[in-house]
Amino acid sequence: MTVCWLAMATYEEVAALDRGRAVAVVPLGATEAHGPHLPLATDVIIAEAMARAGAERLAARGVPVAVLPTVALTPAPFAADFAGTLGVRPATLVALLEDLADGLASHGFRRMALVSAHLDPAHLAAVYEAIETIRGDGMRVAFPDLTRKPWALRLGEEFRTGACHAGRFETSIVLAERPESVRGVRAGLAPNPKSLSDAIRAGRATFAEAGGPRAYFGWPADATAEEGRALVDTLGAILDEAALPLLADD
Repeated sequence: MTVCWLAMATYEEVAALDRGRAVAVVPLGATEAHGPHLPLATDVIIAEAMARAGAERLAARGVPVAVLPTVALTPAPFAADFAGTLGVRPATLVALLEDLADGLASHGFRRMALVSAHLDPAHLAAVYEAIETIRGDGMRVAFPDLTRKPWALRLGEEFRTGACHAGRFETSIVLAERPESVRGVRAGLAPNPKSLSDAIRAGRATFAEAGGPRAYFGWPADATAEEGRALVDTLGAILDEAALPLLADD
């Protein structure tokens, strides 16, 4: 079974999809600063890679999958002070996700998987708020939150430290997916081991306050495309596993 990329499909191709069994995958990214070496679309690139890898796994199981266009504008207050970052209000994302779910339901979809590579607390809070309403309306929703167990434990040592914004984890994936977009300055970037997750728990509200004056945390110089390909495979497995409970009655 092949994956339906919704925006590239015709309406007749979508009509032919077994939408009652299908999983609609919604990638969530952001447009925000990712150090001096990665593009503002880094979270978009990673979310799309995870969606593709997970959708391929589900399709190989015989599950119909429709991947929606990526949501590239989401709340991003931690990076708001950096040029080019474009965030939206949490309420905007909540309304968008609820409207997407309503639209999917009107066309017979009953299962939805949200994929997010953007880990800003305001963004995640908005996602959870929307999920509560969407589930209340009858849609089954999977959301493998990469900041939580068991998923976070599978994404490498740097990720587990919390020093993982534009570091080795994200840079490796972008090297695997879009190598031409990684700037050469990466090789000279010193490690920044400050834990962004610890800073969030301590009440810090911006990358600068958290100890990332150049909008990166971790070890970007150590990134490799090989590791990136392995991470994308792991992300795909996470999406596959998180979505399987949606199919329990099939």
